[in-house]
Amino acid sequence: MQRLERTVLDHVAIGTRVLTDGWQLFGGLLGGTWAYGGDSPGYWWGQLRFAGGPMIELLTPTGGPDAAFLERFLHSRGPGPHHLNFHVPDIEATLGRARAAGLEPVGVNLANARWKEAFLHPKSAHGVVIQVAQQSGPGPQPPPPAGLPAPAAPSALTLVEHHVADLTGAVLLYEQVLDGEVVARDAAAADLTWPGGGTIRLKQSAAVSLGALGDLHFSRPAGPLPQPDLTRLQDLSQRLGTGVRVR
Repeated sequence: MQRLERTVLDHVAIGTRVLTDGWQLFGGLLGGTWAYGGDSPGYWWGQLRFAGGPMIELLTPTGGPDAAFLERFLHSRGPGPHHLNFHVPDIEATLGRARAAGLEPVGVNLANARWKEAFLHPKSAHGVVIQVAQQSGPGPQPPPPAGLPAPAAPSALTLVEHHVADLTGAVLLYEQVLDGEVVARDAAAADLTWPGGGTIRLKQSAAVSLGALGDLHFSRPAGPLPQPDLTRLQDLSQRLGTGVRVR
C-alpha cells in the first residue's frame, strides 16, 4: 500500500443485524462493488467501493464479549450509521492535533504496525464516533459474501451530511485535526473535502443527538432510478436507519 500524503475520508460504517439489506441497497441498487472485509473479535465487517467518494462499511455482531459495543449500539438506536473512518499518514501526529484541540482519543491501539487506530467519542466529536487509522499493507482479502448481488450501474458517494450543534467547533475538528479543506461556509453549514472525493457537509442544528449523521448523497450518471427501484431504495434505507439521496 502506497503511503498516504494526506488524510482521506475512507468509509462510512453502518451497523446492522441484516447484512442483505445493505448489500441490496448499496450494491444491487447503487452499484457498490466488493472491496474487502473480514472477521474481527465480536463482529464481521465488509466494505463496498463506489465510482468515487468514500466506501460504505457494514458491521454486524457475531457474539461474545467483544460484540458488546455493537450490541449496545443496535439495542439503543437500531441499525444506522455507526462511525466515520479516516485513514491518516501519521496517526501519532493526528492524535497530537486532537489533544491540542482539547479532544482526548479513546481506544488507542498503536501496537500493530499494520493497523494502528484510535477513536474520538461522539460526545467530543459532535455526535458521531470517529475512527482514525494508519494502515500499512493490504487489508484482508476474503471472497465476496454469498448474499452480495451483482452491482447495478455505478454511482459515487458524493456527500455525507453531519448535523451538529456547534458548527464552529465541528469545523475546527474536521479542518485542523482531520485535515479537511473548507470549500464553502456560511452561518448554517460548511462543506469540507478530502482527496479521493470525500465530502462532508456540516449542518448547524439546534436539536441533534448522538449518531447525528444525516443523508448520504449519491450521484448516478446513468440517470434517475426507475420508480420501483426508488421505492425499494426508500424501504431498504429506512430498514437500515440510513438516509439516502440519489440524483
